Amino acid sequence: MKSQLKKLIGAMALVSLMAPLAHAQGTIKIGEINSYKAQPAFLEPYKKGMDLAVEEINAAGGVNGKKLELIIRDDNANPGEAVRAAEELISREKVDVLTGSFLSHIGLALTDFAKQKKVFFLASEPLTDKIVWQNGNRYTYRLRTSTYMQVAMLVPEAVAMKKKRWAIVYPNYEYGQSAAASFKELLKAAQPDVEFVAEQAPPLGKVDSGSVVQALADAKPDAIFNVLFGADLAKFVREGNTRGLFKGREVVSLLTGEPEYLDPLKEETPNGWVVTGYPWYAIQTPEHKAFYNAYNAKFKDYPRLGSVVGYSAIKSLAEGMKKAKSTETEKMIAAFKGLSVLTPFGTAVYRPQDNQSTMGAYVGRTKNDNGKGVMVDFRYLDGAKFQPSDAEVKKLRPAD
Repeated sequence: MKSQLKKLIGAMALVSLMAPLAHAQGTIKIGEINSYKAQPAFLEPYKKGMDLAVEEINAAGGVNGKKLELIIRDDNANPGEAVRAAEELISREKVDVLTGSFLSHIGLALTDFAKQKKVFFLASEPLTDKIVWQNGNRYTYRLRTSTYMQVAMLVPEAVAMKKKRWAIVYPNYEYGQSAAASFKELLKAAQPDVEFVAEQAPPLGKVDSGSVVQALADAKPDAIFNVLFGADLAKFVREGNTRGLFKGREVVSLLTGEPEYLDPLKEETPNGWVVTGYPWYAIQTPEHKAFYNAYNAKFKDYPRLGSVVGYSAIKSLAEGMKKAKSTETEKMIAAFKGLSVLTPFGTAVYRPQDNQSTMGAYVGRTKNDNGKGVMVDFRYLDGAKFQPSDAEVKKLRPAD
């Protein structure tokens, strides 16, 4: 009997010793939700960027002694489905943190979910400012250069054009509405005599390019501000080229220099548009070269902007977990305040005042280079320099 008791005690002691080891050898689960079917041009490269980051981090020993594991769900471009996926990831898959979302209205739905469920959420891609301002909360951080930041980068270029009559075209959902409102506000502040003579807001993914282009042409603007992207952009450019809308007119365009949207234009690429984008083929910084070489070696392809965002999102989460020495929500929230992360674009810092990263963007002009769209005369603009004042942010953002 005594011998059996000794064996039992010994076995229990062994189990207790092995438990921390088993825990240490476990995985950190990252739940990721995105519109893969609806937005493949951006999100297929984004997924590759995430995979590369996970591979690099795990090859270097993981985070806090644990390997990272990605668990991905498609939201079918529907906020309700995104929330259901988040619920399932938390309750069934027992993920440690949430990340992802591409479309702004889905990002907002997940921002609210994070607040209600008190779970850490890194919004990797959605651009609407409401994620960190009007609808912001202590559980939600955002990586990507926001709508306000990118518009603020483009407005000085628009002012330098000295054009009085502007037309605006944007997809009629949260991101497009936010971009148009920011552009009007910032341009009016910098150039008080500006006039907005036409505004077209087709539904996302359903642009009637003929009627949109005709309405803009009828208004006889001096310049155009465009927020359309993806298939909508391609249709708009094609119809605009056909009808001569862009001849003799300056165009300022959000996101158009990103290879996801510029590459498909090919021989239809307009010359001289001022854009935000990603000239991967000409960035010579050490951090970008290292990223490009690793990405190209793994996928035998060049990175898109989605690749940079996906890669940087996982790197951000890993750095936050290392700083927190945990994946516990409150410790992650504290760790991300002022967190510094090295991305392919250089160092980005998560601002304590609104949970927005300072990742910047490239601004330049489009060029049709023998039937291929490229960015020329570009420069990188640090996102830290294109933010409203802390006092303005305090007014916009609810108290945590």
